[in-house]
Formats: sequence, C-alpha cells, structure tokens
Amino acid sequence: MIIAIDGPAGSGKSTVAKKLSRILGYTYIDTGAMYRAVAYKVKEEGIDPDNPDAVVNIMKRINIKLEPSDNGVKVFLDGEDVSSKIRTEEIGKIASKIARHPEVRKILVQKQREMGKKAKNAVIEGRDTGTVIFPDADLKIFMTASPEVRARRRWEELKNKGLDIDYNRILKEVKERDHLDQTRKDSPLRPAKDAIIIDTTNKSIDEVINQILELVRK
Repeated sequence: MIIAIDGPAGSGKSTVAKKLSRILGYTYIDTGAMYRAVAYKVKEEGIDPDNPDAVVNIMKRINIKLEPSDNGVKVFLDGEDVSSKIRTEEIGKIASKIARHPEVRKILVQKQREMGKKAKNAVIEGRDTGTVIFPDADLKIFMTASPEVRARRRWEELKNKGLDIDYNRILKEVKERDHLDQTRKDSPLRPAKDAIIIDTTNKSIDEVINQILELVRK
C-alpha cells in the first residue's frame, strides 16, 4: 500500500508521516529531503540554483541515500550524514528554487518511484507525491494549515533549539516558500483531485494520525 502525504511547509506532514509509518510498519520516504540534499550541494559549491544545467550537472555526480532512523530517516550525501545540515531555512529556499526545474524533478521523481516500488508498503511525503510521483497511490492526503500557524510552529521549533529568530521573519519566509511552490510551472504544490484534505490548524498530531488510520482501515 502506498500512502501519499502532501502539503506546504509547517503543515505537520513530516511529523505525521514519520509517526504513521512507525505505527503501520511501513517504509518512510521523505522526498523533500532529496531536494534539500541537492540544494545543500548547490550551496556548498556556489552554484546558481536558478541555472538548471549547472544543477543537473551536480546531480549526475552525487549520490543521495536515505536510511531509516529513529527520527524517520537519515540523509547521506556522498557518504556524509547531512540530515541536520539540510534542515535550515536557507537550504529550504534553495530547494524550492531547484525544484522549479523540470530536468531536476524528472531525475528525482524517477528515483523516488523506484524507492516506493521497492518498499511496496510506504508512507511517502512531499509536495507532489499524490499528483506526480504516485498518482495511483492507494491513499492521498493533503495537509494544510494557515500560514500564521505554520510559521508559529516553525518559530517554536527553532526556539526550542535555542535559536532566537523573529516570528514575522519566519512568517514572511513561509509565505515566500508557498508562493514558490504553488507557482512553479512543473508540478506545482496542489492537492490531487482525489486527495483527502486535512486542515491541521486546530488539530493535534494524534488527531490527524487517527483520522488517517481510519481511512487506511476502510
């Protein structure tokens, strides 16, 4: 069974997907982490993320590997564990830019499909898993929440890590990321026609998971 979970940053999809995969005993695949790994390499080498040819050239000579971990997944780039290094706001912005290139998406989508088919039972999360990567997924979920709530979640997460970042700055970045994801020509962020839309603005993680589990059992 393939469960595709899509949604914007801060909607709670990663937390839900990780926990759901553990409950069901399914493989967890974080498609966004693969874009972030490429984005990290782009930044490290000083490549212009708006140059698709340069980004594709980098992709041809790097190796990205996802491995299960207690926190969901570990991301390895050319053998180096970059799991924490790719989770910054800066890398997220670069990831959104490179994700606008059809050539980049084509390469990663193929890899993601292979991973899903190999796993057979998987919870796959990202921004186009139900519309592009697995349009025939058994269950499609699109999670959303207001920009203000999503920004506050991110602000609280960073605050708990000891980082002092202005909430309004994060809100601005969330809205900018939404705009990039929703307006790209290739695979824009949007719910699949047959997706179940779950607004997490006023819901806890457990409430969302229980709702999805009920759908799985149907």
